[in-house]
Amino acid sequence: MPDFRITKLLVPIVIPVVVPIVAGLIVTAAHAQDDDAEQLRMTAMEALMSAPPEKAIPIASRVLESNHDEALKKRALFILSQFDDPEAEALLTRTALEGSRPLRLEAIRMIGINGSPDSLSALERIYADGDIDVRKAVLSAFMIADDRGAVYRIAAATEDRREFESAVNMLAAMGAIQELRELGERTDFSDSMIHAYAISGDVETLMTFATDSGNPERQLQAIRGLGIVGGEQVNDTLMSVFRNAESADVKSAALNGLLIAGHDQGVLALYRESNDAAEKRELLRTLANMGSDEVWDIVDDALGGDQ
Repeated sequence: MPDFRITKLLVPIVIPVVVPIVAGLIVTAAHAQDDDAEQLRMTAMEALMSAPPEKAIPIASRVLESNHDEALKKRALFILSQFDDPEAEALLTRTALEGSRPLRLEAIRMIGINGSPDSLSALERIYADGDIDVRKAVLSAFMIADDRGAVYRIAAATEDRREFESAVNMLAAMGAIQELRELGERTDFSDSMIHAYAISGDVETLMTFATDSGNPERQLQAIRGLGIVGGEQVNDTLMSVFRNAESADVKSAALNGLLIAGHDQGVLALYRESNDAAEKRELLRTLANMGSDEVWDIVDDALGGDQ
């Protein structure tokens, strides 16, 4: 007679293993269907790029009001940014004001791409009430739109050093030399301004400050800034500042500027014309740090050559 005891013992073991496998297959299939549906929705949204505004804008608006995920809604915001249309601009502005945090930041960026003057004007109000992330997004949008006036107004109005630095750095990245010059009287933030002049390539202003001993601290900062900019005109100015400096700090700053600029021929010329022993030692150290090919002849001469 068959013994069924082994079979009875196996049944409780087999069932718990099979059920999770089946459940897992069902979940995987459901996820695959969801992915397919999401990809189809994204493709449909991309198709709106070629649609006329009267077709695309209402659909994008419905997506923004829907329960779809934020990736699709961000795509809808991009679609809206492509239209020079008051309704599209109004939707972007409304999302920048009232949307979820990720959508607000994305809408702000899309306003920069769209470049509508009215929407950009609204960003100035959003900036005033925004936190640090919102303010960064607004500044980036102004840069995308090349709205130098808006960034200038932010820099001119603030008394906060960090906010001022963010604005002037943005102006520097935009090459807004004239706007930076108009902010040049902000002597309380002069170090930020010098850095901005260097980044924007405003050699003229830097040379003016570098040769002005009336404000020693600003002069030193401007000399360092010239070293960052570099160029033949800058090199000549730094050498002139070094020759005419009455302050050891100014000489050191000019020499450091030449080091940053990599103008070893200028440093070599200064070494050869100097009659000051301490100064020649400093110039020799700088040449060695610069890896000048001619420094070894100088070293050999200093050590007596073949003697």
